[in-house]
Amino acid sequence: MDPNLLSTKRTNMPIITISRGSYSRGKDVAEKMAQRLGYECLSRDLLIEASNEFNIPEIKLIRALHDAPTVLERFSHGKERYVAHIRSALLEHMRKDNVVYHGLAGHFFLRDISHVLKVRILANIEDRVKEEMRREKISAEEARYILKKDDEERRKWGIKVYGVDTLDSKLYDLVINVSTMTVDDAVDILCETIKKTAFQTTPESQRKLEDLALASRVQTALMHLAPKVNVTASLGLISIGNIDEKEIARPDKVAMLEKIAKSVEGVNEVHMHMISGKVKPEHINPFYNM
Repeated sequence: MDPNLLSTKRTNMPIITISRGSYSRGKDVAEKMAQRLGYECLSRDLLIEASNEFNIPEIKLIRALHDAPTVLERFSHGKERYVAHIRSALLEHMRKDNVVYHGLAGHFFLRDISHVLKVRILANIEDRVKEEMRREKISAEEARYILKKDDEERRKWGIKVYGVDTLDSKLYDLVINVSTMTVDDAVDILCETIKKTAFQTTPESQRKLEDLALASRVQTALMHLAPKVNVTASLGLISIGNIDEKEIARPDKVAMLEKIAKSVEGVNEVHMHMISGKVKPEHINPFYNM
């Protein structure tokens, strides 16, 4: 481990999220980066496996990349429930800091947090084909087909489930092509980058992350009763919006929402915001509009 990094490790160092394609060596970069920094290395699959929150059928079904996101549509509010649980589990890990996350949607859930370095790892298709051929002992034609399908499925997940195109470079602080460098070269670049002032944790950025995590915990707690409400948090104050009077018309249901929200650890106060008729664009629930 770099001594300069070690000396500041426990002072809330930046979080790193890595978006990658199959056999792009992004997983290798993430694992090597975590090892060098002494960070936890986390993936979407580990989030699902480690959390009891995912013991609902539609979540357990989404085990492999090739399970198209349309499978979520078979269940009542499947997409909203999936996103809420993934988001909550991820943010709870991020609150602890010192994490390298590789997988889908990390850059999306953390896009407004300044002490998160968002990275996209790319590799030359021919290099990826050769690696796929070597690992799976298949022909170049088969390998190319599988990789193309993998890339399409990853992009489909991003667009249909999270509402973002993983190929959009604006989502990332750095895009690194490892075809012309080694994994260690990429890790060196990332380790130097996280020393920059722009990616250091500040009280404001940490508070913003804490607010996001709290809002997500409340959102998940309310999911069974009101999957389309929008929840925000600020220093323990929870605002629950988009409560449609047509969907939740009975006062006892609204009271139940408030009671559940207040039972979540960290919540000090709850404000309820009712709407009538069509939801206005500025109040669209991000979970609903993906």
